[in-house]
Formats: sequence, structure tokens, C-alpha cells
Amino acid sequence: MQGVLTGFAVIAVVIAVGYGIGRRGHLGDHGREVLTKLAFHVASPALLFTTLAGTDLSVIFSSRLLVTALSTAAMAGVFITLAVVRRWGVGYTTIGALCSSYVNSGNLGIPIAVYVLGDASLVAPVLLFQLVLVAPAAVTVLDLSGEGDKGPLWRRLLTPLRNPIAVGSLSGVAVSATGVRIPAPVLDPLTLIGGMSVPAVLLAFGISLCGSTMPGRGPDRNPVLLSVALKSLGQPAVAWALAAGVFGLRGAPLLDVVVTSALPAAQNLYTYASAYGVGERLARDSILVSTVISVPVLVVVAAVLG
Repeated sequence: MQGVLTGFAVIAVVIAVGYGIGRRGHLGDHGREVLTKLAFHVASPALLFTTLAGTDLSVIFSSRLLVTALSTAAMAGVFITLAVVRRWGVGYTTIGALCSSYVNSGNLGIPIAVYVLGDASLVAPVLLFQLVLVAPAAVTVLDLSGEGDKGPLWRRLLTPLRNPIAVGSLSGVAVSATGVRIPAPVLDPLTLIGGMSVPAVLLAFGISLCGSTMPGRGPDRNPVLLSVALKSLGQPAVAWALAAGVFGLRGAPLLDVVVTSALPAAQNLYTYASAYGVGERLARDSILVSTVISVPVLVVVAAVLG
């Protein structure tokens, strides 16, 4: 239980600092935009590269990863299906699908894995799956659905190679797969820069709360409620059913899968929404509400399966 509370306390404090900065206007009118661009174009790619470059990729070949992939696809699929019926648009639907299935495996998942599950590496499969496959695919869709000049077909097909998030992820995987050792003078600056990613995202998220209305209101109400329900309740339920009923997981492995699936929507989804100028309120409200709801959900999961 301590790990759940500790992880949320850290996030809440940094978001509160961002809110205070926004209230006092210390970063000016464009502070949130600058932090978001810093995280998206510089810090997050560096963090993804350094994280994946030092990870053993063999951890992705496991039944736990299959459970994660299937539960993620199921929740995203439900949101996309309803979004198509309601005609919410490609970019907006992409953000909503991410909020329904993309878990906070980094800044919240790691401390919870340490304190609740007893091993930080247990969050690695979902982290890798999201960084290597889900995030690059999603930002590629966002790129291709943008309002700007898309250019010729060959340029559009090379979109993943031009996106900073995708470049950071795929470069890290390539380094890990080839076993190349990066010299400290090269790796250390990247590690230092990558350390700005999570604080920048959380601070920008806190600033965005200034002057905003209560979550779950206005034209985004239904998409927010749908994404939160899928993320907070649907995904852990589906993960439990698959892990226990299909793959026969019991004990600690079952707890690992359900806990990681019950994590709230990741804060970096707001970075994507802000960077592409689509679904910002949907992302912000879904992250906030799912984070609050995930506290009792994680406590119940840990108590029942722990």
C-alpha cells in the first residue's frame, strides 16, 4: 500500500507546484507551451533512448506482455468503435484511445513496481510495448491526420523516422539489440536531459489546470467518461480475465499484470495532445480523473490479489 500512496504523492506534489507556477504567472503566458515542447522534442526522446538502450529486450517475450497487448487493444478498440459512430475525428479519437489504454508505466509505474511488486523490472514489458509500438504508431497517426501540408506519399510513409518520440524509442531499441556500449561522455548528458521529461510534463499539466473548469463537463464530457471507465475499470478487468482464465497466471504474476493494467492514463499523453493541438481537454481531464480513481482501484487489487 505504501508504494501506491508514495507514487501518487510524488505526482500530486509536482502537479501542485505546476499549478502554483501557473497561478502566479512565473513562466509567463507561454510557460506551458515551452515546457510541453521541451518535453516532446528534447527531454522525452532522450529519456526513451536511455531507458530502452539499457533494457534487456528479452523481457518482452512473455505471457504478461500478451495480456498487456490484448487488454490495451481491447480498450482502444472499444473507444475507436464508439468514436467512429459519433464521428469524433481521427486525431481526437487517437488521443481518446490512448487515454483509454496507455498506462502510466514510467513515473508512477516504476515506484509502484518497486514498493508493491518488489521489482522495478516487472514494469519493463508494458513500458517497452508502449514505447516501441503504441507511442510511435499513435504519433504517426497524429502526424498523418494533421491539418498541415502532408507532402508526397513517400514522405508520409517516413513519418515515424522524423518524429522525436519514435526516433528516441527506436534508437534505444537498436542500441539494446546490437549490444553497443555508449561511452559515458555521450550517455551521461542524454541521461541528464532525459531527467527533465517527467517533471516538465507534470509541471505543464499543473499549469494547464489553472482557470480550467471541473473535469468531465462541457462537450468533452462523454469522451472523458468513456475513456476513464475503460482505463480505470475495463482494462484491469480484462487483464485479470485474460491472465487468469486464458494464460493461467496465479499469485505474483497475476498481481503484476493486473496492477500494471490498473495504472492511470500516462501524463505524457497530454504532451502529445498539446503538441498536436488536438484533444487537449480530453487528455487533461482523462488523466486527472483516472489518476484519482486508480488510487482505490490499486488498493483493492493489491488487497485482493496480493
